[in-house]
Amino acid sequence: MTDLFDQVTDSQDVFKKLASKIPGFSGYVERQNRRAADKLMRETIADRFQEQWKRTSQLQTDMISAGMLSYIDDMERAAIQMRTFIDKIRTASYGYSGLFDAVKINEEELAKLYSFDQGFFLAAEELGRALDNVEASINDEAGLPAAIRNVATLARQSTEAFERRSEVFTSSEA
Repeated sequence: MTDLFDQVTDSQDVFKKLASKIPGFSGYVERQNRRAADKLMRETIADRFQEQWKRTSQLQTDMISAGMLSYIDDMERAAIQMRTFIDKIRTASYGYSGLFDAVKINEEELAKLYSFDQGFFLAAEELGRALDNVEASINDEAGLPAAIRNVATLARQSTEAFERRSEVFTSSEA
C-alpha cells in the first residue's frame, strides 16, 4: 500500500510548494499534509470496516435462510460493535490542531498517530478472517457460537483501541 502522506504531498498545488519555501511556513504545510493524510487514512479504514459490516449483514440473512434464528441476536451485537467503530473513526477529529488552537500537536505526535491508525488495517483483515470462520461454521452449529463471539470481540477491541487514540498525545507529554 502506498504511503498516504506521500500521495497528499505529491498532489500539492504550485502555491503550496512555493509557500513551503517561506521560513516557518513549511512546518505548517507539513502539518496540513499530515492532517489530510490522517483524514484519508481514517476514511479508508472506515471503508474497510464497512465492507466487513456488510458481510455481517449478509451472513445474518444467510442464517435466517438456514433457520438459525437463535444466532441472529449475537450477530447483530457484533454488527453494532462494527457500526460503532465505523461511526467513531469517520467522525473523529483530525490528527492535527489548527494554527490558533490551544493544544498544538507536533510533527512527532502526528507520525505516532499515523502509525497507530495503520494498525486498524490489520484489524480489518483479522475481522475479515473471523467472518470467514463464521461463514464456514454456518453448517457446523458446534463452532458457530464461538466464531460469532470472536467477531464481536474483534469489533469491540477495535472500538476500544480507537478510544485510546488520544493516548498517543498524552503519552508524549510525560
